[in-house]
Amino acid sequence: MTKRKLKVGVVGATGMVGQTFMNILAERDFPIAELRPFASENSLGKKIELQGQQWPVQILKDGCFDGLDLVFFSSGDDISKEWAPKAVQAGAFAVDNSAAFRMDPETVLVVPEVNGHLVTKDSRPQVIANPNCSTIQLVVALKPLAEKFGLEEVRVSTYQAVSGAGQGGHDELIEQTSNHTSQNHQAKTFPHTILFNCIPQIGSFNDEGYCSEEVKIMKETRKILGQKDLKVSAFTVRIPALNAHSESVWVTLNKEVSREEMIKALGDFEGIVLQDEPKKSVYPLARDVSGKDPVYVGRVHRDPENPKMWLMWVVSDNIRKGAALNGIQIAEKIFFS
Repeated sequence: MTKRKLKVGVVGATGMVGQTFMNILAERDFPIAELRPFASENSLGKKIELQGQQWPVQILKDGCFDGLDLVFFSSGDDISKEWAPKAVQAGAFAVDNSAAFRMDPETVLVVPEVNGHLVTKDSRPQVIANPNCSTIQLVVALKPLAEKFGLEEVRVSTYQAVSGAGQGGHDELIEQTSNHTSQNHQAKTFPHTILFNCIPQIGSFNDEGYCSEEVKIMKETRKILGQKDLKVSAFTVRIPALNAHSESVWVTLNKEVSREEMIKALGDFEGIVLQDEPKKSVYPLARDVSGKDPVYVGRVHRDPENPKMWLMWVVSDNIRKGAALNGIQIAEKIFFS
């Protein structure tokens, strides 16, 4: 069956995530009748190429979403708060990659493999929140375990690539690497020099000592899995990897299961690729996962002190599955499922 072509807007089209949106729309042959790329005034005059056509960059203004079916937002919270509701008022679905609406009780927070039933072709135009990048890969890995065995507690420590901070973070690491002998690196995007370093801070700190990235993971995981009382604790670290986030996860199940049952549950789940031969040094690596779509899981092993606790290593491209791809999969769920 031929898919209906859609009129699509992309806010933040010239940024790192926006460019990835364009690449994935092309890769998946997403049916485009019209593309309206939106960016700042600095990008006026530029054109975005997609599916053999050139689409001029526009700026946000009253009426700019009229006639669109769908708008992807890959911009800041403030822009999304103001403009995503306007897209809905104009009759479009707004798929928002910012944190502006994620914890709004009236807004669905969606990872299609996990809770895609919340959006269907019968849905009305609305704001749909795209989760935090590190949350997305975590909940994809947790979902089959929740379905098969039940979850009691989750602890996660993340090792997040500089691309999670956008183009500025990527460029800062490249710049410092090219001049690695200097003792005078200027930290701009990050609170400290990222070269040859690990920074245990992503975002700002609250009074309890958690940084904002950790709070996002804890709250969003409960909402997406539909388990408001699930114990979730997170610790986030920025590392000098260019792209793809890695996570060490401790998950306590509701019952004892065998390793074979764990491996089967994870390996059979849509969106997961299992790489788990640790004695052969086979496990997911950020360098290998970058540019790929699935969530990769490896190093699955039982805690020696708690037979219901399992450890695993979860890696995914934070710009693709952690942002643009997840948004496009949401759109496909709405219009083509």
